[in-house]
This record gives sequence, structure tokens and C-alpha cells, in this order.
Amino acid sequence: MSVRRAAVAGSWYPASAAALTAAVETHLYAADQDSPRQPPPGADLVALIAPHAGLIYSGPVAAHAYRSLRNRRHDVAVLIGPSHHVGFEGVSVWRRGAFETPLGPLTIDHDTASRLIEACPLVHELPSAHGREHSLEMQLPFLAALTPDLPIVPLVMGQQTRETALTLGDCLAQVLEGRRALLVASSDLSHFFDASTAAFLDRQVIAHVEALDEEGLMTRLEERRDHACGGGPIVSVMRAAKALGATTSRVLRYANSGDVSGDTSSVVGYLAAAMWR
Repeated sequence: MSVRRAAVAGSWYPASAAALTAAVETHLYAADQDSPRQPPPGADLVALIAPHAGLIYSGPVAAHAYRSLRNRRHDVAVLIGPSHHVGFEGVSVWRRGAFETPLGPLTIDHDTASRLIEACPLVHELPSAHGREHSLEMQLPFLAALTPDLPIVPLVMGQQTRETALTLGDCLAQVLEGRRALLVASSDLSHFFDASTAAFLDRQVIAHVEALDEEGLMTRLEERRDHACGGGPIVSVMRAAKALGATTSRVLRYANSGDVSGDTSSVVGYLAAAMWR
């Protein structure tokens, strides 16, 4: 197998299975106590948005998204995150093998990854884009804890252009039609503003997410009026989710790093959201 080794275990989240399990369970328990907002029990969960900072900071918000997976079944999880370290055009897929986690490997859905490459010329294999990338890796602790047998398709987006974001969404809808698929967009929101400014900026993203308005969000990203580092992945996921029948999108939790650190002078915004049909 081609195994993508964990790059930030031991720094961004615990490297031991016991410590990581305890951390994930603590965040999930706190989310259960904090808010009743969840997709209705009978709804088909199509997509999630979750942050990707260090687990101590973004975990409390990500848990609000991932607790939605309880008592639901999916065939495959397609993860889309931005590239922080490698600049390239298009989207890089890890096509075969597994992603390593302290809780055990998550297997790649080779057939779905291959079909996506065939259907979408902008999707290709570029292993270096995955090597140090944390945007997808930070989703794995929750998936490994809650759905360890769910195969994944990991996608890293390079330049977040309109053509890339919208075309990827269309291709995902085509490839996943008829499947019980889960789409996950990995994104933090505004970076390094004071908390009140961050909340103002992030409300604009939230409005587009709750309206399932990927075109409006893409326009704001192009005009540099929004500061979501994974705005392109969010656009792709909303585009695909709508084509796959999603009619409702709700923000489950919003917070910022200052809620953990206590420093509200320079924060990163975090969003958990779900889309269902």
C-alpha cells in the first residue's frame, strides 16, 4: 500500500492512540452539552465544513460538525482542503493506499479516486502536495474515532480559482451520483484580526454558507473580501452538495482561537456547518 504518513501527530494533536481518543471524546462530549443544533435524525447528511487548526484550538468547533456522523451511514468520505505548502494548479488526489493516524489507517477509496481523475482533468496525482499538508490530516482524528471503516478520498486544492472550485464541484456530483457520500470541506476562516473584526468578516462567509450560495462566496473570494483559507474547497463542496440534492445548510458552531487562548487581539475564526437533503 501507498501510506501517507502522519505529518503533524505529536504537535498539532496527540500522537498516542490513548491520548488522541481522550481528546476527541472530550471535544465530542463538550459539543453534545453545548448545543442542540444538528441535522434532523431522518435527514441525509451530504456535507460538512470543519476547521483545521491544532486540535486544542479547532477541536471544540470541529466536534460540532463530526458528531453529526453518529447513527448515519456513508459509503465514502471525500475530503477537500487547501494547500498551505505547495503551489500548483488544479487538485491533487491521493489515489491508493491509506492515510496513517494514531488510531489506525484510513483506507483510500481507489475506485472513486480513479473515477474522479477520469472525469475531471484538473484532478491529478501530486504526492508532494499531501506530504506536509495539515488541512486534511486535522479531519482524520474525528473520522478515525467515529467512522474508522469509512474509506476516504483525500483532495488538496492548489490555486483556488473559480474554474477549479466550480469544476471540481461539478465533477464530484457526477462521480458521486447515487452514492451515500459525505463531502468535507476543510477551512479556517479569518486570520489574525481582533475578535470583533474577525466576527464581522466571518459573518459574510456564514451568510453564503447558510444560503448555499457558492457563486456569491466565490465572488467574494475573488474580490478578496473574505478570508477563508479553504474558501475554494467550501465552494466546491457547496456546489456538489446542491447537485446531490442538499437543500438545507446550517452553521452548527462558530468560534475563534481566542475562546481557547484568551487572546482576542489576533484570532483565527472557526466554523462547523452541515448540509443535508
